[in-house]
Amino acid sequence: MTADIAKDSARPRDFAQGVRDSVPVVVAAMPFGLLFGALAVENNFSVFEAVLMSATIFAGASQMVGIDLFGQKVAPWLIVLSILAVNFRHVLYSATTGRRIAHWGPVQRLLGFFMLVDPMFAETERRGETHGTVSFGWYMGAALPLYVFWVAEAWIGALFGNLVPDTHALGIDFLFPIYFMGLVMSFRKRAFWLPVVLMSAAASVLAYRTVGSPWHVSIGAVAGVALAAIMAPDARKGRQAP
Repeated sequence: MTADIAKDSARPRDFAQGVRDSVPVVVAAMPFGLLFGALAVENNFSVFEAVLMSATIFAGASQMVGIDLFGQKVAPWLIVLSILAVNFRHVLYSATTGRRIAHWGPVQRLLGFFMLVDPMFAETERRGETHGTVSFGWYMGAALPLYVFWVAEAWIGALFGNLVPDTHALGIDFLFPIYFMGLVMSFRKRAFWLPVVLMSAAASVLAYRTVGSPWHVSIGAVAGVALAAIMAPDARKGRQAP
């Protein structure tokens, strides 16, 4: 098994396949990157600061939260805590993806987890289901174009975003929920998909109404994971009973 994994990781065509698989993801993420750059400048960020934020944080939703909070002169610790709340789902992503990349080296895993944004998680799971494991070559082929274009889009949006008088009027920000819905729907054939999604959605809405944003993101995710953990042992018992 180890030899097969090493052989798979050494295939140059894995990187090329990863690049091809990244094309629809790069296209789908393009409006978000441009929007972030435009909104960052609108919130008194310099072009350099907008690009630096995209290059170092590399997480669209938390970057949007960050620029809003920076504009309100909020305490730094609260900004960090808010971004952590939004990005908590990445902890769950890494726990799931970790089993797919256990054969990677420590440095490779560190780099892979940095690149583990929402679309990369979905693509990695899809690749793992079809190939069993995920090679480092494929992963970087898929992740690097997404990262490079994301940073470039922030730069372009920051340079030319002021040409758009009202970015919110275009409704581009509405693409976020549509995009995330597409990611969720891609897992609809998995066991417990519907009850987990309903639980997560209900908990998220309730948290948004009571606790507020951005905490509803993490609370909804934890509620969905908790329900899946409760249901999984019952399902295993049901399969063993016959």
